[in-house]
Amino acid sequence: MIPYRPSAAGAVLAIIALALTATPATAAPAPAVPREAVQAATVDPPPEVLDAMRRDLGLTREQVITRLGNEEQARRLQPKLRAKLKDRYAGSWVNQEGTLVVATTDAAATTAVTSAGAQAKVVTRSLATLTSIKGTLDITADKGTGRKVPVWFVDERANTVVVQALDTAAGEAFVAASGVDRAAVRIETITERPVTFQNLRGGDAYYISGGTRCSIGFPVTQGSTQGFVTAGHCGTPGLTTSGSGGQSQGTFQGSSFPGDDYSWVAVNSQWTARPAVNPYGTEMVPVFGSAEAPVGSAVCRSGSTTHWHCGTIQERNTSVTYSQGTIFQVVRTNVCAEPGDSGGPFISGYQAQGVTSGGSGNCSAGGTTFFQPVNEILTAYGLTLSTVSTQCAGHPNHHFNELTAHQGTFGNLIPDAGIYPPNGFTSAGAGTHTACMDGPGTARMRLSLERYTCCGPFGIPSWVEVATTSTGTTVKSLTTSQPAGTYRWVVSVSDSIVVPTTPIGEYYFLGTTSPA
Repeated sequence: MIPYRPSAAGAVLAIIALALTATPATAAPAPAVPREAVQAATVDPPPEVLDAMRRDLGLTREQVITRLGNEEQARRLQPKLRAKLKDRYAGSWVNQEGTLVVATTDAAATTAVTSAGAQAKVVTRSLATLTSIKGTLDITADKGTGRKVPVWFVDERANTVVVQALDTAAGEAFVAASGVDRAAVRIETITERPVTFQNLRGGDAYYISGGTRCSIGFPVTQGSTQGFVTAGHCGTPGLTTSGSGGQSQGTFQGSSFPGDDYSWVAVNSQWTARPAVNPYGTEMVPVFGSAEAPVGSAVCRSGSTTHWHCGTIQERNTSVTYSQGTIFQVVRTNVCAEPGDSGGPFISGYQAQGVTSGGSGNCSAGGTTFFQPVNEILTAYGLTLSTVSTQCAGHPNHHFNELTAHQGTFGNLIPDAGIYPPNGFTSAGAGTHTACMDGPGTARMRLSLERYTCCGPFGIPSWVEVATTSTGTTVKSLTTSQPAGTYRWVVSVSDSIVVPTTPIGEYYFLGTTSPA
């Protein structure tokens, strides 16, 4: 969840320094990792993502970095292979190393898959066949059959449809009532019925009329109107919302639940839609887009109760029945969540995936959580996801922090979070420094590079500006070649009189230098 906070200068500042820096199958040999994936694997994720994935997935730092790089490549490759295979396509997922596996019903198609850089698997049923079976089960549930069957989904990895029932007899009855091919269905028993995650406790979140607490999903816009998407069960059109401090926030404009589980809230002028997710650490996680991550991908969730947790995408196209009714085409994950986390964002890498719906279990013992895909919400209401400018989103290694507008002091060697980005210090050989500034809003900003010089007049060390952009609100980039030395990036805000330390926005930053 990213809190909407008033901005004294009415702007969001983004800086990204671009680095120069079961199975009827025949598995094909694992392909070599594509060059692009290797390059991506050298990129460090934000500390909060790194720490959560190490904790929740049991990975080392190096494994996290490699996996995220491979998954980024898989996100790009998956839709291309799906389009190429057409009706022979039987699903896809990433394995534990992040390598894309593509299933097909045609053994002759494996060469096309492996030559594209993925691993091939030959199966019996196409994804279209499995989806049709699952759709028939959806219709059966709509007729009131299967109240003791809370969850069913397409398991692409196993090439089957899974029905999860409170007891085996209930599952068998549900499948029999649908008339689908029993051989294509696997019945599993579960002990807990999923519930929606909301309750009446205080916390850093947003509140709905009457006091119910949920979590903000992703900031969005509809024309000039700003707002956010969240879970449908959190509120209905006309209900008002307030921020965690009780300040007036917005009004639900649309909501769909059950059937779906999504809604959106339009906020008033005191709030700003910013392209980030709050991981409840020192840095925000930026949002670059909403490309769908394959099954098996790592995914992280933020919520106002349990904060930041990660896991993997288990299955897409899942149906789940809550006490309020059934929702369809959600995504099943093994990420934990608890009441109050509803509506919060799911993000894979820097790509928005969906908003928290409900699930079972908790974050002490573990659990299952479902999310509503975000792209469906955007389409339903004609919304635009708030993202980092594509002109500054070319490099996936960046940091998101709050920027404050107080004046720094030249010669101060201690990083100042207000004007000197924390990672903006670098000592390196001769090379090229490159950065990009994205400043939507009205604040007039400037990005500069300074070099440490010892010693100036009276023997006092100083920082000397060696390159700068012009002052303004548009997207700017700065590239400059410099000799070996110690440098810092400096963010300046001009033409604005603001109280020192007043928050005016956020920035993204990575200081890098290329070798000469």
